Amino acid sequence: MSGNGAVWGRVRGRLRAFPERLAACRAEAAAYGRCVQASTAPGGRLTKDLCVQEFEALRSCFAAAAKTTPRGGL
Repeated sequence: MSGNGAVWGRVRGRLRAFPERLAACRAEAAAYGRCVQASTAPGGRLTKDLCVQEFEALRSCFAAAAKTTPRGGL
């Protein structure tokens, strides 16, 4: 079972590094948040795919940030 501890150590390391890696996506997150906020303001109406462009930009940024994590851990 000692191998199990090594796996959890890598997982914890990745989770600790995640916020730092995603900090590069601030602009995309802000744009998506503004879009959602504007559509849910009084008189606004949030519908499916309303903010799809902003969401796709954010998703792409998250995916790129996640790929920067080496396979062997940090």
